[in-house]
Amino acid sequence: MAARIFDGDRLVVASHNAGKVVEIEDLLAPFAVTCLSAGALGLAEPEETGTTFEANAELKAHAAAISADLPALADDSGLVVDALDGAPGIYSARWGGPTRDFDHAMAEVERCLREAGALAIEQRSAHFISALTLAWPDGHVETVTGRVDGQLVWPPRGDRGFGYDPMFQPENAGLTFGEMDPAEKHAISHRADAFAKLIDACFR
Repeated sequence: MAARIFDGDRLVVASHNAGKVVEIEDLLAPFAVTCLSAGALGLAEPEETGTTFEANAELKAHAAAISADLPALADDSGLVVDALDGAPGIYSARWGGPTRDFDHAMAEVERCLREAGALAIEQRSAHFISALTLAWPDGHVETVTGRVDGQLVWPPRGDRGFGYDPMFQPENAGLTFGEMDPAEKHAISHRADAFAKLIDACFR
């Protein structure tokens, strides 16, 4: 079955994360879509009870679409570290504590890597996952998933991006996401990979 095409001019970005909202606005800029963030609209953040990135993205997008009576786009993304059996995974933001302190979260990942004996760069393979869901108020959803592989470095480098970006160095790159120009990151990121799939399916 063909995916549903988005034919509106307003879209809710179902996130209270300012950095994520800016990235999504940048990626949607060519389509003349006005993005309204869930935070700006005062929408409540639903409890993320899913056990996968895809389930949580669908949960968030559906809740925002119903509340705002507009199509909504949600991203659920996180860092998956091989030496930590996939952690922090869907709990990536929670590793930052109640204030989403990613300096703390990165330090926790580093502490766990050291405890696991993962000291060499080849032992620090990781990937980012981004599940993107576009939901309509009638309950219809379209979901895609993107991925980017790399390694974790320490100490963190760069003050661009957000989240775990300063400690993630994508494959075949000499810079971390925290050091890259935003346009360079957008060209290769997990979110860009997912967006390419979503745009191919749902945008014209």
